[in-house]
Amino acid sequence: MRIPHTAMFIASAILHRRHRATIVSVSAFRLAGGGGAGVSRTSSFAPRPTPRRAVASSGGRGTDVAPLAAASASASESSSAASGSSSPPPGGRSSAAVTDGDLLSRTADAAVDGRKSTTAAAVVALDSNPPKGTRDFYPPDMRLRSWLFDQWRSVASLYGFSEYDAPVLESESLYTRKAGEEVTGQLYNFVDKGGRNVALRPEMTPSLARMVMAKKGGLPLPLKWFSIPQCWRYERMTRGRRREHYQWNMDVWGVSGIEAEAELLSAMVTFFVRVGLTSDDVGIKVNSRGVIAEVLAELGVPEDKFASTCVLVDKLEKVPLDEIREDLEALGLERSTIERLTSVLTNTSIESISGVLPPGSRAIEQLSALLDLCDAYGIRDWVTFDASVVRGLAYYTGVVFEAFDRRGALRAIAGGGRYDRLLETFGGEPTPAAGFGFGDAVIVELLRERNILPSFEGSGFDIVVFAMGSDLYRAAVEVASVLRAEGRTVDLILEDKKAKWVFKHASRNEAGYCVIVAEAEYENGEVVVKDLSVGEQRTVKIGALGDWAKEAFQS
Repeated sequence: MRIPHTAMFIASAILHRRHRATIVSVSAFRLAGGGGAGVSRTSSFAPRPTPRRAVASSGGRGTDVAPLAAASASASESSSAASGSSSPPPGGRSSAAVTDGDLLSRTADAAVDGRKSTTAAAVVALDSNPPKGTRDFYPPDMRLRSWLFDQWRSVASLYGFSEYDAPVLESESLYTRKAGEEVTGQLYNFVDKGGRNVALRPEMTPSLARMVMAKKGGLPLPLKWFSIPQCWRYERMTRGRRREHYQWNMDVWGVSGIEAEAELLSAMVTFFVRVGLTSDDVGIKVNSRGVIAEVLAELGVPEDKFASTCVLVDKLEKVPLDEIREDLEALGLERSTIERLTSVLTNTSIESISGVLPPGSRAIEQLSALLDLCDAYGIRDWVTFDASVVRGLAYYTGVVFEAFDRRGALRAIAGGGRYDRLLETFGGEPTPAAGFGFGDAVIVELLRERNILPSFEGSGFDIVVFAMGSDLYRAAVEVASVLRAEGRTVDLILEDKKAKWVFKHASRNEAGYCVIVAEAEYENGEVVVKDLSVGEQRTVKIGALGDWAKEAFQS
């Protein structure tokens, strides 16, 4: 029978029961000249077969067989549906949606309730703290950070260094050079979606080495570069030690003499002086890995054990000897060797260390020359010899140094040394290099403790501009634009505020001046300018604001 007209209404409900779902589709067809009857069809989430196509009697486009079959079934069931018969239709069970007229509305209500409960479950109370060991930088913190970075950049520029940067994410293999290094066990490392072993950088020097290697000898030497990277280490937190920090790095490549170390030490001291510290506050311990190497060589310890021994010796500042004695013995160092080594580490003068090293010691020659250059730089009172300083990274090969708090309240402020063989560990040619890393956390703690850290609570705007009335706001915008064009930092008050609030806001942000656009003065082509440092005010012609700004800020 040909169907001249079909009106279809489809309602869908999702029923959940024991992790199974059934889509119930209820189709009602009204046939021409006859009563309507409900026909149901159920289907699971299994893939549906591709419907066969049939050609309509009119010879038009292909039509799905399934709707026509459903319509035929509807016609055959019309009489029983109309009479209220509960007997099932041919070919399968009757949908509950047909036998229960209220099911659709109840199912819809349940679905809404389900969405509400799912949404409620998805809303988890937000932990407002940053991840452990990390920091948020609110505006005052950012002003402090920017100030510190500016100091570092200024000193580096003063010494002729160029800034560079590298990705915070690097290949893990860049940092797993030697077993036993503390940094190896502190990596934030993972496998990325491409199956690569990567890590957040714990230090910058390996990235610098990779960059130098990438140029394959194309960089002119000597190279003097600096950077201020963010570094990550999963380590135990103490005062001034976090799991992320920023670090000022200065490195010299291509200079084999201790002139490079002396230049680096001078730059470090220049920074200390600029921020208000003296040699009574900070000292710099210097030593040479060559001291330990010569002692171990004299005791018959193989050269390939030097780096591993230095890594362990560096831990003596944090743990007692007994805790690493087994590790030292595992390297093949006998008890007598360990005792001799530890006795050497107690020396704090070039003269005393000379007595325990072989005659003509190369390490002593280098240290003596370095201290002589420090005297020429005028920084000798900052620098002291200390044989216990070896630094914990295996790649150091010569002079090492460490800045420290003379009061002993804080851990190392900065540290570095010579690493002539780092490039070689990556398959490159041995290249002389020296550098240091200087973290942001400890130096801020030190400056705060000495009460010489500047205040960064205020934004330090030059000028605050506000209109005394919404009808004058356009004029205030024009005034602010003129002042900004003169290079002044201007905070334009964007809302209609009372003068008392504006002055308090300007004082809180340590603004220098407040420019008031008031009705009477504006009618005369003037604005009121208040000097917040002395509390005096005057009127200035709007057309002369540029000249006033030049005069007021000429210093």
